Amino acid sequence: MRAAILHEHGAVPEVGELRDPEPDGDVVEVLAAGMNPVDIRIASGTFPLERHEPPYVAGKEGVGRRRDGSLVYFEYSRDPFGAFAERTVIVAGTGCRLPDGLDPALAVCLGVSGLAAWLSLEWRAGLRPGETVLVLGASGVVGQIGVQAAKLLGAERVVAAARSPEGLERARRLGADAVVALDGADDLAGALREAAGGDGYDVVLDPLWGEPARAALAAAKPFARIVNIGQSAGAEVSLTSAAIRSKPVDLLGYTNYTAGEERKAAAYARMADHAAAGEIAVEIERIGLDDVPDAWQRLGGSPGRKLVVVP
Repeated sequence: MRAAILHEHGAVPEVGELRDPEPDGDVVEVLAAGMNPVDIRIASGTFPLERHEPPYVAGKEGVGRRRDGSLVYFEYSRDPFGAFAERTVIVAGTGCRLPDGLDPALAVCLGVSGLAAWLSLEWRAGLRPGETVLVLGASGVVGQIGVQAAKLLGAERVVAAARSPEGLERARRLGADAVVALDGADDLAGALREAAGGDGYDVVLDPLWGEPARAALAAAKPFARIVNIGQSAGAEVSLTSAAIRSKPVDLLGYTNYTAGEERKAAAYARMADHAAAGEIAVEIERIGLDDVPDAWQRLGGSPGRKLVVVP
């Protein structure tokens, strides 16, 4: 079979031939595989939460067809078989079954990216109906899903903030009540507060950190919950003790690795039902196996759409 194979840590996957996986688990035909920044981190060989020894097939997540014809989302496959291949093997009995009619390419968007958005809001922030939510980095895939997830979870007002004008316009189409250009305001905290309606935010979904996080903190309501899931705008930010205490706010972290498999499976099923009903959409770029090396190198530039490998 054909696959995108990582031959050494830090390299770019190369497309070539690989032996078929042996049926010691569930062999699935890969219909769609999600390309994520975490794939590059894993490929570096220095990521502390997941490691594979080369050579191995790249790709952490995918949607596959089992022998009985059912479609399942999977996050993990057995070494050395990953998702960027015509076939892979997952542990028997694992995988989240897809509802009828759900596009596999959209289904894979609900995994690594979708869970980061949904569980940050539902579980870590404990979003309550009627609250006001700020989604930073709303032009990215996590942000796109975050805007829609906030509405589906009952938010009264959702504000999307991003650098990309196209991304902000897309966020409006996806349901954002207001948008803020991160590069367009001299007083970013003031612009965020105004977009919230003047009262500030109950919940902030933050994949950026850096200066946007500082501005979001200043625009937060008392007892707001700020959930950080990334550092696209900077790994560090200086915050005063008074800024935390005077609100006060909860600063929370989230990663899919610590959410637990049962919680993730239940959240995935809820999102899949919403997506099948047309209530979650994502900007998708479908690519073939031969395009994996180029897409891998573009991934670090925040393409603003989900790169989905369709073998």
